Amino acid sequence: MSRTEPAILTRVAGVDATLVRLPLAHRSRGAVQTRQEFSRHALVRVSDERGGTGWGEVPQADAERWRALLEDYAPALLGHSWHRPTDTEAAWAGLAWQPAVAAALDTACWDLWSRRRGTPLSHALGGERTAFTAGTTVRRQPSDESLVREVNRQVGAGFRRVRLEIGPGWDIDVVRTVQESFPFLVLQADAGGRYTEDPADLRALHALDDYGLAAIEEPFGAGGLAAHARLRRDLRTPVALSTSVDSLETLDRAIAMEAASALSLRPARLGGLTPARRAHDRAVDAGWAVWCGADAESGLGSAAIAALASLPGVTLPSEMPGAGGRFTRDTVRPSVRAHEGITPIPLTHPGLGYEIDWKQLRGLTVESVALGSVDD
Repeated sequence: MSRTEPAILTRVAGVDATLVRLPLAHRSRGAVQTRQEFSRHALVRVSDERGGTGWGEVPQADAERWRALLEDYAPALLGHSWHRPTDTEAAWAGLAWQPAVAAALDTACWDLWSRRRGTPLSHALGGERTAFTAGTTVRRQPSDESLVREVNRQVGAGFRRVRLEIGPGWDIDVVRTVQESFPFLVLQADAGGRYTEDPADLRALHALDDYGLAAIEEPFGAGGLAAHARLRRDLRTPVALSTSVDSLETLDRAIAMEAASALSLRPARLGGLTPARRAHDRAVDAGWAVWCGADAESGLGSAAIAALASLPGVTLPSEMPGAGGRFTRDTVRPSVRAHEGITPIPLTHPGLGYEIDWKQLRGLTVESVALGSVDD
């Protein structure tokens, strides 16, 4: 169908924003949890004039993101007309940039558009897979014993790729301990920008080159593309970028500088599925390996990541919630999970392929704001 055919013109008639408080499933680091911990997320529902709806999520919705959603981004999208979801970026051009907020609305528009067409979101994005290999992350633990227990818990749930959080003083021994205990496991190291080009840090990073890691992710902080490029030239292990790639322009610079050879796609960092799909194409064209990362999304955001992971260039295991999930209660059904290390991509229902659990949503809601008219 033509991109400009009037029959597919969509006009946004309403945006419903709901702030929820989700109870975290994990325990506090190093100790049994003594109080309930929560994470605040914003769910957005975009409706068109014909009653169609689509959903998206703002993960970790602090006061700044919530304000930007209500006061800037949602009002800018109201009344906006588009033929394809890729056209919606024009609605927030010129606003103070809040990529996670833009990502939620962009995802909702993709969901709405694919539902209107009766097609799964993965197919609308150009995805080809029916399932993908999932990986999960193990955060820093207080001891080697607790580290091995936690990795064993994830292995028992079927995961065959584990991403280990590392940092100066918590790196070589961590990788060695896990590799000796689980020699069959594919390991990645998430450095989280914690290293510098200090000689001691560089020695540690070079030592990790002997362990056959699938990737060392984000060793240096934001603005460290030159340092990443120097390290990439010195290591056999792939150097990956993730949080530092906050725009397509940054990715273009990283590719030109040969700063990495792998990319973690994070829609909430880039501004949505639209720029994430473009980033996928550019990284693949540059010969980079790609996987889909996560920013502690709930089930709704994880569903969008699952659809993105269906793209043909996503060849490394993509991030999914580990054993036990991220939250003890969520707002979608069924749960977005890996089963024996494999996450199925919904193909029998249009859009995201998951439904809102209205009973759970009502019980978790802190605040709800409707702009325009969105009917239940």
